[in-house]
Amino acid sequence: MRKISHDIKDETIEAKVRWFRSLSLSERMEMLCSFTDLAIELKPDLPERKYAQQTKGRVRIISAA
Repeated sequence: MRKISHDIKDETIEAKVRWFRSLSLSERMEMLCSFTDLAIELKPDLPERKYAQQTKGRVRIISAA
């Protein structure tokens, strides 16, 4: 059984990636929808904004090690 931790060391990007990967596809989509709903609630005009640009290539996460 996994325990709950309140240690700041468990808040690393790697720990967050492990947590996210542990979610099922439906749970990941639910998180995406929740974040999208939150963003639109905070900024209702967000869907009408036209300045967003597509990112070319892959997104990389770089951490200082």
